Amino acid sequence: MNLIVDIGNTLVKYAVFERGKLIVDQSSESGLFLSKVKQFFEVYPKISYAIISSVGNLEHKEHKILSLFCKVHVLSATSKIPFKNHYATPQTLGMDRVALATAAFYNNPKGNTLIIDMGTCITYDIVNSDGEYLGGAISPGLRMRYLAMHNQTAKLPHLGPEFPVNFIGNTTEKSMHNGVMQGICHELDGTIDQYKNRFKHLTVILTGGDSHFFAKRLKNSIFANSKFLLEGLNYLLEYNKH
Repeated sequence: MNLIVDIGNTLVKYAVFERGKLIVDQSSESGLFLSKVKQFFEVYPKISYAIISSVGNLEHKEHKILSLFCKVHVLSATSKIPFKNHYATPQTLGMDRVALATAAFYNNPKGNTLIIDMGTCITYDIVNSDGEYLGGAISPGLRMRYLAMHNQTAKLPHLGPEFPVNFIGNTTEKSMHNGVMQGICHELDGTIDQYKNRFKHLTVILTGGDSHFFAKRLKNSIFANSKFLLEGLNYLLEYNKH
């Protein structure tokens, strides 16, 4: 059994895989890391390997405690990867993007795959039919856009995500919802169109915590897979065991 630990900007995600199959996945605030890890080993004592991926800071003591339970691989720029990495600055490439590219490589090994991750930021990553990771793009995420409008102006309120009924907003709140939600839809469709023009038979994977807002609202055909990152991390753990 493998334990996957993905430390994001806001939450820590955990998953247990057995023979490539996802058994369970949960999330918690970062302060509950140690107690959650202990719970997983109590419920799944057959866990023998773990991988840690972090976009932020990981305390050494947390890694040390996890190492008491099983063998641990900390995902880094020196980890082995199954695809050809053509990123100009591989040392700056986020581990979340590495994991998504890995999942794309294994799930569509002979095809072109664009992965769109709707997290704190929206990331776009392309793996081509030759197994080459070429890069992509990063833009502000859903909640980041709402927060920016509130923080950078004197009077705009801090709103939560809400998809507008009409594309013409007749109140300030509705106008803000339109700007964010419709803006992201057009960004997604426009970006997908750009990649389709360059890469034939493109498979588009939409994943991440905010993907459910947009999965059925795009004109382009996509595959929604909320577990794509966790799958990629499990592939990487298996690839780095030996």
